[in-house]
Order: sequence, then C-alpha cells, then structure tokens
Amino acid sequence: MSKELDQAATEAEKVIDTEINADEASLVDELTQANFRIEELEQQLAAEQAKVAEQQDSVVRAAAEVENMRRRAAVDVEKAHKFALEKFVNELLPVLDNMERALAGTSPTDEATKAVYEGVELTLKTLIKAVEKFGVTQVDPLGAAFNPEHHQAIGMQPSEEHPANSVMMVMQKGYMLNDRLLRPAMVMVSQGK
Repeated sequence: MSKELDQAATEAEKVIDTEINADEASLVDELTQANFRIEELEQQLAAEQAKVAEQQDSVVRAAAEVENMRRRAAVDVEKAHKFALEKFVNELLPVLDNMERALAGTSPTDEATKAVYEGVELTLKTLIKAVEKFGVTQVDPLGAAFNPEHHQAIGMQPSEEHPANSVMMVMQKGYMLNDRLLRPAMVMVSQGK
C-alpha cells in the first residue's frame, strides 16, 4: 500500500505541478499581454502628448502673429495720423513762401506799404501758428552749422563774418512735418576766410 500511496502522491504531485505550471504559464501570458498593452498605451500617450505639444506651439505662433498684426496696424494708423497732412502742407508751402516774399517787398516804415506789410505779416503769423498745431515746423538755419539732412546748399562763398561750413544766407526756408523733412532749406554756405 505504501507503494500505491507513493505512486498516488507522485501522480498527485505531477498533477499539481502540471496545474501550477499551467497557472504560471497562464500568469506569464497574462503579464506578457499586459506588458504589450502597457507599451501600446505608452506609445499612444506619447503620440497624443506630441500632438498636444504641436497644437500648443501652433496656438502660441498664432497668438504671436495676431500680436504682430496688431502692432503693425497700430504703427500704420499712427503714421497715417502723423503724415496724413503731408500733401496738404506741401500745397501750403508756396503760399507761405509768397507771403514771406510779400513781406520782403514791403516795408513797415514806408507809409504807402505799411498797411499791406502789417496785414501780410499778421496773416503769415496766423498761418504758421495754424500749421504748427498739426506738427509743421520751419527749418530756418541762419547762422547754424550746415546740415545736409535738413539743408540744401545752393553755393559756397567766402565770408569774414561767418565761420566755415555755417549757413550765411537762407534763400528758402525748409519745413518738417512731425520730424519728417518735407522740404530742405535752400542755403548759402560760408567757406570761412
């Protein structure tokens, strides 16, 4: 009987080992499948994170583009406000020049032209104040150093009174609109002694 018992125990052990091996194999299969599923999910997660990062980048770029467009539009509007009067002021410059010529052709001391002189002078001052309100300034460089950015030299003459490269005579005043040169002043430059 002991032999039978040993044999039965051996068979029982074999059955148990077979069942344990089957359970272990089943667990190993389940773990392998779980590992594959985890790897698959990790890949999907990485792909989705890449998509999110790409979309965030595109949102940031779009926001930057919108901000740049706003800035450009604001600059364009500012320039339009500043320089919208440029054509109109250019049409007024000959009027200012003619009024200055009328003043040069009359005298405040001569009774015959005194009233005309005063009327033209008052009109010129009023017109200059009016255009100054809109950013127009005169360039009248008499006695100043010659600046080729704001002055146009008509010629050079020797002069004892004026230092070299200074403006000794202004033939026509220049004008600027909001720090932009509309017309350079036409000047005679001193050569010095």
